[in-house]
Order: sequence, then structure tokens, then C-alpha cells
Amino acid sequence: MSVSYPNTSLLINGRWRDGQNERLAVINPATEERIGFVAHASTIDLDEALSAAENGFARWRRVSALDRSRIMRKAADLLRQRADQISVFMTLEQGKPLAEARAEIELAADTVEWFAEEGRRTYGRLVPARAANVTQMVVKEGVGPVAAFTPWNFPVNQATRKVAAALSAGCSFILKGPEETPASCAALAAAFVDAGLPDGVLNLVFGVPAEISSYLISSPVIRKISFTGSTPIGKHLASLAGTHMKRVTMELGGHAPAIVFNDANVERAATILAANKYRNAGQVCVAPTRFLVQDGVYEHFVERFVSAAKALKVGDGMLKDTTMGPLANGRRLEAIEGLVDDARSRGAEIALGGERTGNRGYFYQPTVLTGVPVQARTMNDEPFGPVAIVNRFSAYEDAIKEANRLPFGLAAYAYTKSAGTMAALSNDIESGMLGINHHGIGTAELPFGGVKESGYGSEGGPEAVEAYLNTKLVTQHVEPLM
Repeated sequence: MSVSYPNTSLLINGRWRDGQNERLAVINPATEERIGFVAHASTIDLDEALSAAENGFARWRRVSALDRSRIMRKAADLLRQRADQISVFMTLEQGKPLAEARAEIELAADTVEWFAEEGRRTYGRLVPARAANVTQMVVKEGVGPVAAFTPWNFPVNQATRKVAAALSAGCSFILKGPEETPASCAALAAAFVDAGLPDGVLNLVFGVPAEISSYLISSPVIRKISFTGSTPIGKHLASLAGTHMKRVTMELGGHAPAIVFNDANVERAATILAANKYRNAGQVCVAPTRFLVQDGVYEHFVERFVSAAKALKVGDGMLKDTTMGPLANGRRLEAIEGLVDDARSRGAEIALGGERTGNRGYFYQPTVLTGVPVQARTMNDEPFGPVAIVNRFSAYEDAIKEANRLPFGLAAYAYTKSAGTMAALSNDIESGMLGINHHGIGTAELPFGGVKESGYGSEGGPEAVEAYLNTKLVTQHVEPLM
């Protein structure tokens, strides 16, 4: 299938068009070549998007949950039908292998479909009254127009979680998509438009992130903010939202511990953890990053993990045999080089990798660091790249202390055959998500979110829809019949 990369426009009030500002370039991370342009919104464009979202909410909130569900399910079908084309866009602009890109589109379609049905179950309740002839109703209604800001690492899936939950609740939406990976995000919006979503209900803009976020958050039209990205930026946006009393969902950075105990199935643990560590070249917020392996199986685990990492084929994501693509941009490459150099200078050993690959494209070798001191930057800053830190521990308490040491708490993983250890981990690990003996997080029906400085709120399960609903009490007294 031959697919050319398109230039990407803004979507405002049902119309695709350029912005008032000069377009921004889109770069292929595998070649460092410009492959297209993306429209750049001005404040004039944002004002039009805000007006469209306000009018779109007035229309969409009146559409029945059943009819909203029908449109969303059609959008899911269109995503599946267009998966081959969208996955090419994603690989060209973001770098991940085609198989991973297609899997992202399929998961996005499943997510839209799930929320389409969940939106039909936003039930209220009746509360028994204290007086005769009084009815007390608790009803749920959409919070209003939403502004959301999504990252480049999963340009379709991260946007889908927000858009689908909000639309199912009856909200309208302004999505600030990722400028580095715009075409696949725009394809998601196009699926909803082509499915019959009314004009103005979903709007898509691109531009300078700081300018767009501050402008949209301060607008009285916007009633809720949703952001996925780094903790420092999340804190800044949350403070802006607080100034204007806007509701907020924050899915921020992590530094996920993965604990492997002596009684674990080491072969299974190494295989699953390596696959998830190097997926999307490690640019995954819930990727395992700090591997804590008990003394009795440490050497065996390192051997198996390094073997799995060696088997990866690094290359252009468009090539059939590629299993790990480049980093998404030059900033990530520079950051990873700095983290590895710092760890090496502090005494860490490089069991695998540790170098850039080639002189064109943002490729970095799958890397395994061992014996990394806690003072190393990579032990404290989320690497967000293909770097695994493997350290040993002796006692259960040592592993828990290290796992909970950082201010982050997004995801954590553990491998053990002991039911007692599993129960203890469930109580002792400080994270929003914990996977034991498998990597079972991230599907639409499960809550997805963190604690501590990894954010608050959820982007999966019924909790995600609840975040886009207001709770209203309606109590009424009816005069009795005479």
C-alpha cells in the first residue's frame, strides 16, 4: 500500500483549514528529513475554535446517549478501516515500527467503542426524601467544553482516551494535538467528522504549546482541562487551571519500578519486561525503567534480559523486519546520551548498548545499565528512551524502599509466585497501577492514572467518564391531589 504523508490542517467548526500563522515543519525521525507541514493556530483561530466548541456543546448535550453512541461506534469502524493508512502516517512522523503503529490504531478503535457504550450508562439515582411528595434526583450532565493537550509518543491513543470519554459524556472538545506527529492525530479527528459528529463538537488545533495552553485555559468557555505529558509542565498547567477554577485530569511522568523476586519465573519476567521496556523505543510513560532484581536470580535475569534486548532489530519503522525504531526527535537523543554518560561516569556498567546508532536519524541502541548508583540522574529522572537500569536487592523491604523512593507513582510491576508477596505488594507499592506477573494495564475498561507527582484522575474505566460529568441535585415538591 503506497501512502504519501499529508500536510495537516486545523479542524475548526467542521472545516479543515490553515491557520493564520506560518506552518510548522514535520520531520521524519528515521531520516531527519522534512516530510510535510502542519498548520499553526493564532489567537484568531483559537477564538473561532472556542466559539465553535461553545456552540457544539449546546448541540451535543441535547443528543441522546444512544445517538452519541451510534456516531462514536461508526468512528471506531472508520478507524479500523483506515488503520493501514494511519499507521503509515504515524510511523513516518513518530518512528515506531508499523506493527506497533497499527496496534495503536486498533486499540484506539476499541477504546472509542468501549466509551461509546459506557456513555449510555451514566446513571443518576433517586434519594429517599424526608418529607411526603418530595422527589430527590441526582443527575449527571456533561461538564462543558474541554481543552486537552496530548503528546507525540502515542499521537492517536493518548488523544483517543480523552476525546472518547468526553464525547460519551456529552462534552465538546478542543484538542491541542502534537505538532511533531500531527497527521495521525488529525486522522483520528477525521474519523469522528466522517462518522457524523456535528460541527464544532470536536476541534483540532496545533501551534506553540505554551501559547495555546495559556490562551485556552484562561477562556471562560473551557470548563475542564486534560493533559498528558511531563510533571513540570503538568504542574504549570494545573496552576493555571486552578487560577480559573477549572476541573483537571493530569496523566504525568513516571519512573516505573519492576521488581523480580527469587521465586519468579525469570524467563517469563525477562521476556515480558524487555518487550515492554523497548516498545516505542522506551518512549512510554508506563514503561518499566528501574529493574530491581533479588540476589538469587540477578545474574540469570540480566543474562536473559540482555539476550532479549540483543534480539531487537533497530531501524526505520517502515522496514518490515524493524522491531525498534528511532527516538522521536533530536531532543530525546541528546537527553538519553546525557543520562547514559552521567551513569557511566558514576560507576555504572554497560551490559549492552550505550551508543547512538549510525549518523542519520535519531537511533539509539537498546541499552542495559547495571550497578547504577542512586545518585545517577537516570535513577531519578525518567529516561523515556531505550535504557534499562538493572540493580540488585536482598530483602523485600529494600525493594519497597527503592520502588517508593521517588515522587512519581504512575505504574509499577512485580514478578513472584508467592500469594503472600502479591498481597503485600498491593498494599505497599505507591502507584496508580500495579501489574503482577504480566503487563496488564492500559485497556479501555481499566482505570489509567497515577498518584503523587504522576498526576491525578483517570483516563480509563467508568472513572474516566465520571471526570467529564457534573453531578446535579434536582429536588422538587409536588402539591398532593385533593
